Amino acid sequence: MPRPVTLFTGQWADLSCETMIQKAKSFGYDGVELACWGDHFEVAKADAAYCQAKRDLLAKHGMQCHAISTHLVGQAVCDNIDARHAQILPDYIYGDGDPEGVRQRAAEEIKKTAIAAKELGVKVVNGFTGSSIWHLVYSFPPNLPGQIDAGYEDFANRWGPIMDVFQANGIKFALEVHPTEIAFDIASAERALSAIGHHPAFGFNYDPSHFGYQGVDYVEFIYRFADRINHVHMKDVAWSDKPCEAGVFGGHVDFHNRKRYWDFKSVGRGDIDFEKIIRALNDINYQGPLSIEWEDGGMDREFGAAESCEFVKALDFPPSNIVFDAQFDKERQAN
Repeated sequence: MPRPVTLFTGQWADLSCETMIQKAKSFGYDGVELACWGDHFEVAKADAAYCQAKRDLLAKHGMQCHAISTHLVGQAVCDNIDARHAQILPDYIYGDGDPEGVRQRAAEEIKKTAIAAKELGVKVVNGFTGSSIWHLVYSFPPNLPGQIDAGYEDFANRWGPIMDVFQANGIKFALEVHPTEIAFDIASAERALSAIGHHPAFGFNYDPSHFGYQGVDYVEFIYRFADRINHVHMKDVAWSDKPCEAGVFGGHVDFHNRKRYWDFKSVGRGDIDFEKIIRALNDINYQGPLSIEWEDGGMDREFGAAESCEFVKALDFPPSNIVFDAQFDKERQAN
């Protein structure tokens, strides 16, 4: 059976949940990955009746849901909180904006998200972790001895108890490895895993778009963390083959600007080699959904979401269950 192709609803929160599900169905998707913002999935309301209503809504339109996503609240767990967070967090999480209060309320919300995921009947929660040390990524002035270690210790202290709740409820957390998070490439992902003691509930939401333009081997990531790939985002990115005005760090230039070295693209229109990804996912026996996170500032999103679904469904294929040249052996040949 082919893997289900789903659409992450995070970039569509201006639409109601039912409208989004209807649109995803019309685009050709098998299901949706529900974002925990807008009315798509509201953790604060997620009692048994609410979750049953969501399941009924999905069933009404013949759609699946394998994961929910809490990127926005997750970001606040470890971040250095400032006024930017007020625009992405629920008022009951941001509160008066006191940084430690925000972080603690966000952590409690993530724990509740694991319980809500169990009630809904999904096994994976995707999201961000935030990071207290992202601002130290370029080490000048030189980082002081212990500063980076302290950041990973902070991550482990905050996320370890959260992961215990996930484990108790049979839910996996999938960190989308991404700039501004505690893990943003292979080296930092290994360090995060080590910091949290390889907690069995902690893993990754694999998204190649955040690796390619950094120069990170996005296929090797799959093999390196084969037992930790809890979910997969299919998202594309293009990067320049020549020097340009705004480099890898973006030059404080908005997306979809010709000055940029890199930019997100509709799936299949960037520089990511998705066939290599499918083959690697087959090699590690990943059976979960391929969830399209659609972002392309130069394309109509409905056109792009439908095109991306078609691209991924045409590209995905099951692994072989035979050795192709074994049939040279006459003992295997039909008579």
